[in-house]
Amino acid sequence: MQDENEKIDSSENENQKQESQENAEQDSKESLQNKIKELEDQYLRTYADFENTKKRLVREKDQALEYAYEKIAKDLLPSIDTLEIALKTIKDSKENSDQAEILGKIEEGIALTLDNLLKTLAKHGIEPIDASGEFDPNFHDAIMQVQSDSHNVGEIVAEMQKGYKYKERVLRPSMVSIAK
Repeated sequence: MQDENEKIDSSENENQKQESQENAEQDSKESLQNKIKELEDQYLRTYADFENTKKRLVREKDQALEYAYEKIAKDLLPSIDTLEIALKTIKDSKENSDQAEILGKIEEGIALTLDNLLKTLAKHGIEPIDASGEFDPNFHDAIMQVQSDSHNVGEIVAEMQKGYKYKERVLRPSMVSIAK
């Protein structure tokens, strides 16, 4: 009988060992599954961060390309100013000169050159800022205030230098005098 008790105890010990191993394996599987879920979550977050960074870089690159010509455009503005001053001077001289025909042809040439230059700039998104009506500090620089009976207070009286914008950005504000 003692042999049988020893066999039963031995078999119970075996069963307990086997259950213990199964419990350990179950715990190990759960632990591994939790680790897998954790790593999957970490992967998804990292992938989402990567995609967001990629989209941001594409947006920044597109914006940089869109405004790549801004510096060149600013550099062209003094040429336009010079042509406009020459045109104005010729118009003023034409009235007081005997060489009206020659000055007329020079005036026509400069006017065509200026017109071509302005059309080219407009084709690339560079346009003059309107300097009529109300003063807007986003587009105009008031360099002086003058008395004017024909203008309301804060209204633009005269434009001293044209301003230009590239798409929605101001390249150079218009220099204006305003009524006080």
